[in-house]
Amino acid sequence: MRTLPAGATALDFAFWIHTDLGTRCAGVKVNGNLVPMNEKLNNGDWVQILTSEKQKPKLDWLKMVTTSKAKSIIRSAIREEKRKVGELGMEALVRKLKNLKVDFDQSVEFLTQLYKYKSPIDLFYDIAIEEKTIPFLFKPCMVENGKLCLIKTETVTDTEKPPIDAQPRARLLQQSSKVGLFINGEPAEQYPFQLATCCYPVQGDEVFAYLTINSGMRIHRTSCPNAEYMMANYAHRVLKAEWATTSDITFVADLKITGIDSGPGVIENLTRHISSYLNLNIRALNISGEAGFFTAVLSLLVKNKDQLRIAIDGIQNLENVSTVDRIK
Repeated sequence: MRTLPAGATALDFAFWIHTDLGTRCAGVKVNGNLVPMNEKLNNGDWVQILTSEKQKPKLDWLKMVTTSKAKSIIRSAIREEKRKVGELGMEALVRKLKNLKVDFDQSVEFLTQLYKYKSPIDLFYDIAIEEKTIPFLFKPCMVENGKLCLIKTETVTDTEKPPIDAQPRARLLQQSSKVGLFINGEPAEQYPFQLATCCYPVQGDEVFAYLTINSGMRIHRTSCPNAEYMMANYAHRVLKAEWATTSDITFVADLKITGIDSGPGVIENLTRHISSYLNLNIRALNISGEAGFFTAVLSLLVKNKDQLRIAIDGIQNLENVSTVDRIK
């Protein structure tokens, strides 16, 4: 049992237990469910911290915590990580300035102020991760009397992003009006979104919304293979989503079926059962056999999770079928 300040998040909890647990936090489960690391905790919650040796604190984590202890540790870890990574950027800058035969300290201070960095460490870090390249940094500069200075007064700006194509946006909005969803408690019609193709959620699945950079929302299942990574590294882009009512469209669900290959008629019996008895449309089918067994991967069109469960049970009851699993 741990007592935390009101408003504390799951990531706060990890740092409250131990510094190393917080810095290696790769995901969080609250009451058995995978949640974003910025999920606010309530009295009586059971919290499980998932860790990874490769995980490191990120700047976005400061938005996910409320306790001063967590913020202090995160800032300290980020500064140390930036310093280590930035050493490579500093070495590259040293070589460039040596070739130009200019003073290192003056040049670093000039570039730091020119590009509005808080400290030279941030400048070195961006060079190391190639956020800013050496040619880009020196493009508006010239050497005069052994010092760096501007050759023009034009403001250096990033290239504007191209506008989002109106037609794809219209298609997304049209799709959202057909799917009964709430995102952050509001009707999803106001958001352009699509159902994620990495996990194919269907109506009734536990889902969340992920805000992409320029393609609107993606709706993922909480059991999606990518869910833990997105929640751990981009929790500020993760929004709560829930199904509202039964939708008027069909959803794609992929199944893997294994069984005994008893000879001619196995595929026909399987497809006839799905099409005629279960009254479902098959979107795609791939089947292979070896040593008296067959494996089939098929995509079904279903209205919701209940219909999918009925379909799985129906296929499982076929004589030659051994296993039926939904592919994640």
